[in-house]
Amino acid sequence: MTRWRSILFVPANRPDLAAKAPRGAPDLIVLDLEDAVPPQEKALAREGLAGPVATVRDAGVAVAVRVNPVGTEWCQADLDGLPDGIEAVVVPKLDTPEHAAVVTARGLPVMAGIETVRGAVTAADWLGDGLAACYFGAEDYITDLGGMRTPGNDEVATARAMVAMAARLAGIPALDMITVDFRDDERFRREASEARALGYAGKMCIHPAQVALANEVFTPSPDELDRARRLLAAYDDAVSAGRATLAFEGEMVDEVIARRARALLAALH
Repeated sequence: MTRWRSILFVPANRPDLAAKAPRGAPDLIVLDLEDAVPPQEKALAREGLAGPVATVRDAGVAVAVRVNPVGTEWCQADLDGLPDGIEAVVVPKLDTPEHAAVVTARGLPVMAGIETVRGAVTAADWLGDGLAACYFGAEDYITDLGGMRTPGNDEVATARAMVAMAARLAGIPALDMITVDFRDDERFRREASEARALGYAGKMCIHPAQVALANEVFTPSPDELDRARRLLAAYDDAVSAGRATLAFEGEMVDEVIARRARALLAALH
């Protein structure tokens, strides 16, 4: 699966916004049939998907479609009406292996939305075959929990970490929650940095202005890359000399630290 640092959601019933969305260079655009489309417009949005999909693809950006949750009155028609040319199908509120099987049977790469308490607690049991990626939906999760959202995110910290760990066990990338206040660049950067530290591969965006911030945070900086290369060169020299550890710029380096540096460099490819 192509590296997805920035995933921009666009209402599927707004072809005008889909036409503008590629300008910010997101890694993936998701045409959303779920939360972004009111019930009375879902059928029309579904029937009109081919046009926006083609528009985004012609602009050179990968495109996916988010369907309505399995078990709702719209999901089956959404799955049956998926147009050609999409990169993946995004399925919200997955929380059982049976529901996951409904969508993976279609043969398309699936991004699973983990947005319920059950989903967060059981994700390690069912994330895996047929699923190409997952995301953590904090807003739906905290609603399901019956809690309250706070700027510090303490109330979602456990679930957020659990989703990242479950994705790691499944060998798939995890995408971080949205930042609702699209005007707060500082909060977006902070949350994206936290997510990267937790092992998330990218972040969901609800406004084009957030795309560049996500791409920035989830792309190793030149200084990070330079240090990783120098650290590995020093470590390889130490190993060649028969030493398993060395002091590098005030840090004790062993194979675990070297492995992390290799992973940082490998993520660019």
